[in-house]
Amino acid sequence: MTHQAAADGITKHVVGAVITDHDCLILLLHRTADDYLGGGLWELPSGGVEPDENLLDALHREVKEETGLTITSVGGYLGHFDYLSKSGKKTRQFNFTATTTNDRVTLTEHDAHLWADQAGRGRTSSAVQTVLAACHGHTA
Repeated sequence: MTHQAAADGITKHVVGAVITDHDCLILLLHRTADDYLGGGLWELPSGGVEPDENLLDALHREVKEETGLTITSVGGYLGHFDYLSKSGKKTRQFNFTATTTNDRVTLTEHDAHLWADQAGRGRTSSAVQTVLAACHGHTA
């Protein structure tokens, strides 16, 4: 996946996790009002891949850092979307389903979280909505 991203001119990699609770609600995080990409945006737990990390190691680390949750298993790959980072780098976010130890969220970078039903998922960007549509039928 990362080799194809490089071939596509992508210079930064990000991972995103679609985490569901026992009621099949999806965890979304709320960006602070002054954050990049339009503050107030609801998004998946996600973050940058370090130079020495593979995608799955980064997924585990980012979910733990942003939510306090520990991933117990990674399921299906749900595809990617591209965007320009705050620094202007061509960025690709790779998205996966994931299962965690529990659903007790401790936020470190966002100002709120939501276990979203179908209506709540509409608060996300069109790119995230496409990922969530791909999630239908996948399980972690």
